[in-house]
Amino acid sequence: MTELKKGPRGLRRGRGARERILSASQQLFRDQGINCTGMDQLCASAEVSKRTLYQHFAGKDELITECLRQFDPNILPEVFDRTDLTPRERLLAIFDIHAPLCPFIAAAVEIPDPDHPARAYARNYKRDFAARLTDTARDAGATNPEELGEQLALLLDGASARSRVLNTDTFATAAAIATVLIDNATPRAMAPAGAIAVEHPGQARVLEHTPGQM
Repeated sequence: MTELKKGPRGLRRGRGARERILSASQQLFRDQGINCTGMDQLCASAEVSKRTLYQHFAGKDELITECLRQFDPNILPEVFDRTDLTPRERLLAIFDIHAPLCPFIAAAVEIPDPDHPARAYARNYKRDFAARLTDTARDAGATNPEELGEQLALLLDGASARSRVLNTDTFATAAAIATVLIDNATPRAMAPAGAIAVEHPGQARVLEHTPGQM
């Protein structure tokens, strides 16, 4: 590992400058917001000069976009490609991998320009995530996988935003709601052998066994 040294103004230099810039940016953007974070503050936090920062990034817009690319880059394969979990378990596993505030939502809120590269990246990421949810819902036997995928995507985003506003963890509640949504959307996948669907007045659709069958 290359040892970082101090320059003549006390600034660190070495091969880790890009990583320090990204790390400092992610923390500052998360803690105080994108618009409240200036380039001077970023340089001071990363211990680099402005010249060094601009050697790695053309400007703040590019830096914001790269921070989004760096956020949990393996979250999709880590959750959706796990072979040790059933499709239903993979759908619920997304509620165990979360951030206090989704950076993609935060970027979309703070950046009004729909054509900004960070907004475009956030939009594509959210679409890709919902598509993976839909594919997994289909594998789980959902009767309407597109609807279930969109419901779970909306639930996850809502839990992230609410957790930030209330400064508390709402993902356990979201996971409980997700369980109900998934079970209601996959009746055939969840029904035991010999079970038939019975509608009870004023109650949710339940499953009962036919006489003599278990």
